[in-house]
Amino acid sequence: MPATAKLTNLQLELLQTFSYALPDEQLIEIRQLLSQYFLDKADIEMDKLWQEKGWNEHTIEEWAKGHERTPYRPQP
Repeated sequence: MPATAKLTNLQLELLQTFSYALPDEQLIEIRQLLSQYFLDKADIEMDKLWQEKGWNEHTIEEWAKGHERTPYRPQP
């Protein structure tokens, strides 16, 4: 992060909450908790998209067959 960048509200909250040193085991546990939190949020959003868009297993199979990459064009 550049020296001029401001801290996010999450970074500030974590700095205030954990303004003391933790044993490595607790640090690992907190990382796992945060990871699980954001994984759960992403999972909820994906479930919403599946419902809103009407996606199903057939959709996934079609995506797997798709070739939607940007074609490579050599530079002159």
